[in-house]
Amino acid sequence: MNSSNSSCRSGLPAANRAGDGAPTERFMPLSAGLLGLIGSLALMAGCSSTGLAPIRTADHVDLPRFMGDWYVIAHIPAFLERDAYNAVESYRLLDDGRIATTFTFNDGGFDGKRKTYHPTGFVVDSESNAVGGMRFIWPIKADYRIVYVDADYRHTIIGRNKRDYVWVMARSPQIPVQDMEQLTEIIAAQGYDTSKLRRVPQHWPLHVVEEGQTP
Repeated sequence: MNSSNSSCRSGLPAANRAGDGAPTERFMPLSAGLLGLIGSLALMAGCSSTGLAPIRTADHVDLPRFMGDWYVIAHIPAFLERDAYNAVESYRLLDDGRIATTFTFNDGGFDGKRKTYHPTGFVVDSESNAVGGMRFIWPIKADYRIVYVDADYRHTIIGRNKRDYVWVMARSPQIPVQDMEQLTEIIAAQGYDTSKLRRVPQHWPLHVVEEGQTP
């Protein structure tokens, strides 16, 4: 989870610059796929000013309750997930306060290649637990803000100050139409163009959903 854009001088979070205890950089050949991923994540971590007020977040997030599996219901997607099917984000709170994350989806269709990423989440605002960052590859840390979570921790919205990407997630792969309409209204009120929202196709064997198995 990422805080503010105060460290844009180098294009990297201040804590990740040389001399701040970060590991020594090593240069190695990169595959085209990895280069594409890095490029996409660099855009997510970009420091350009939007001229918009900071996005409003949830007043308080109970982190232990927030952990577990979340199905991605809709999103304004980042490049790497623009054609995702059966997308699921799973969180596990570590002893040091970081959040081990697993993001999986089928690329291009239900029978597409299953892709898995393991970013690490960071809480920045410990008072609300709603503001933080997500690091996929060192030293890139992307903005991550819990805009909304319902009282039962069944639905959540993850947004960013830039209003470029957003994720609607739920504990089940399908939600009622009226719930999606309400969540879309919340996203619109935050300054997003909801015409860019993409519904993420979700189809799972019934026993996976009923038994709460990790997809």
